[in-house]
Amino acid sequence: MGNRNSGKQTGISSPYELEGRIPFGQAVLYGLQHVLAMFVGNLTPLLIIGGMCGLGDAGVLRDVLQSAMLIAGVVSLVQLFTIGPVGARLPIIMGTSSGFIGVSKGICSSMGGGVIAYGAILGASLIGGLFEGVLGFCLKPLRRFFPPVVTGTVVMAIGLSLISVGINSFGGGNSNHDFGSPVNLLVGTVVLVTIILLKHFTKGISSTASVLFGIVVGYILCAVLALILPTTYEYTDPATQETVTATCSWVLDWSKVANASWFSVPKLLPVKLVFDAKAIIPMLIMFIVTAVETIGDISGITEGGLGREATDQELSGGVICDGLGSTLASLFGVLPNTSFSQNVGLVGMTKIVNLFAISMGAVILVLAGFFPKIAALFEMMPQSVLGGAAVMMFSSIVVSGIQLVTKGGVNNRIVTIIAVALGFGYGLGSTSDVLSQLPSWVGYVFGGSGIVPAALVAMVLNVAIPEGKEPFAKA
Repeated sequence: MGNRNSGKQTGISSPYELEGRIPFGQAVLYGLQHVLAMFVGNLTPLLIIGGMCGLGDAGVLRDVLQSAMLIAGVVSLVQLFTIGPVGARLPIIMGTSSGFIGVSKGICSSMGGGVIAYGAILGASLIGGLFEGVLGFCLKPLRRFFPPVVTGTVVMAIGLSLISVGINSFGGGNSNHDFGSPVNLLVGTVVLVTIILLKHFTKGISSTASVLFGIVVGYILCAVLALILPTTYEYTDPATQETVTATCSWVLDWSKVANASWFSVPKLLPVKLVFDAKAIIPMLIMFIVTAVETIGDISGITEGGLGREATDQELSGGVICDGLGSTLASLFGVLPNTSFSQNVGLVGMTKIVNLFAISMGAVILVLAGFFPKIAALFEMMPQSVLGGAAVMMFSSIVVSGIQLVTKGGVNNRIVTIIAVALGFGYGLGSTSDVLSQLPSWVGYVFGGSGIVPAALVAMVLNVAIPEGKEPFAKA
């Protein structure tokens, strides 16, 4: 293991020091806070993309969710304590990246959906992870290309691309025939309001884990509604014009939990890897974007938790761990792993940076990966419950990007870079048909989420427009 640190090395330490050992009970409590802050977000991308690709029907979604917890824990431990040059040795919790949802949606659509499309996403993730690992080794000379205006613009583009995903889930999932029903909207609203109340009107664990508690309230509400409202509805099948009776999408299917085993070893390669250029090219570009986002997260941790800038070694090790961790994740059927912004915010708020304390959270995630009933609890989550949390989670990513680009002030150059990158990137993402008459590969790379063009435009303009001594714009 590596030996990079900037905190004190003592036998009994303070949780506000990077190194040292604090009492075991306190460490578990602080670690659990980090697990609660990211647990839902770690599984959300898999629930969304896995649902689009039919992993539930194929019987592998539960296995993938189980592996997601194990991988998040293992890669977090590497990030915390390092293996050679791999890892930042900083209080970072890793998890399944929501930034890849947009690109994965595009790959799924272009390949006709299904398990094969998911296999192509995984194959591209394996190659992309190795590519990001190489980028990490070359990061020092490239660091000047990633100032806050670039990283912040990328983060905003990621958030904007996901807002529609959250709203679709909020309405019950647009693949369900009761999409937008009053009950689905009620459930999503209650979850969202609960999260807001807990986050801003309570303190301690109920505030930092408000997303988890909001989802628990959503589960309880769905269980109560099932006792007082009809749990089925009728709709007309457009293909056969016959009346079909279906179960409401907000109903909890407890049979999934009952049928899941108590203990199971996570499966290697639950989905066969597929290597297709249509998936690999956009995924490689997205891994560049992810490296930029990781640089921002690491900088946020060192500045917010340690009161200093990140070193080249910490940035390089963190990006390498991001990439190789994503490659490992693909072998277990899990989407790419990256540093979790929710936990970056938690470090900045609590100032708790002790590696031993954070490692207890990673150990909890590893243990959770061996108990399928936990994965089944999330597999049965109604889309409207998920949407109530996703609306706020995804919008918060946009706010994080705004905070990053405005940290050093805003001048005309920065305004131009942000405006063009977001206008072009988000515009293509929301109106991808504008590329329909160009070669298909252009649509695969630049269509879909809009994250890729926004990132490329921001990087190009940052180099093309020189920094001047113009006055900062007034707010």
